[in-house]
Amino acid sequence: MEACVKRPDGVRARWDKAVLVCAKCSRKLDTGFGEDGKPLAKALRRHLKLKNGPKARAGVVEVKCLDVCPKGAVVVVDSATPAHWLLVHPGDDLDAVAARLGIG
Repeated sequence: MEACVKRPDGVRARWDKAVLVCAKCSRKLDTGFGEDGKPLAKALRRHLKLKNGPKARAGVVEVKCLDVCPKGAVVVVDSATPAHWLLVHPGDDLDAVAARLGIG
C-alpha cells in the first residue's frame, strides 16, 4: 500500500506586484544598470533591496524574450498594466524606473 502524498495546488507569495524584464534586451546592451553595470533585473532587485522568491514584497522576473528588441533599451512589463510596456535605457535613474513601475 502506497502512502498518500499531498501536493500543493499553488504557492503563496507576498508579492504586491510582478515586473517582467526581457533578458535578451538586457544582455544585448554594452553597458548595464546601477553603479556596477548589472543587468536591469538584478540592478532593480539590488537597488530596491528585494529578496528573491515568494517572500519578497515584489517580484522582478527576468523572462527569455518579449520579441520587441528596441535598440539601446530594455523592455519591461508591469503586471498591473500589461497593455503598456516600458522601455528602460542605460543611465535611467533606478528610482525613477521604480516609481514608473509603482514599486519602491
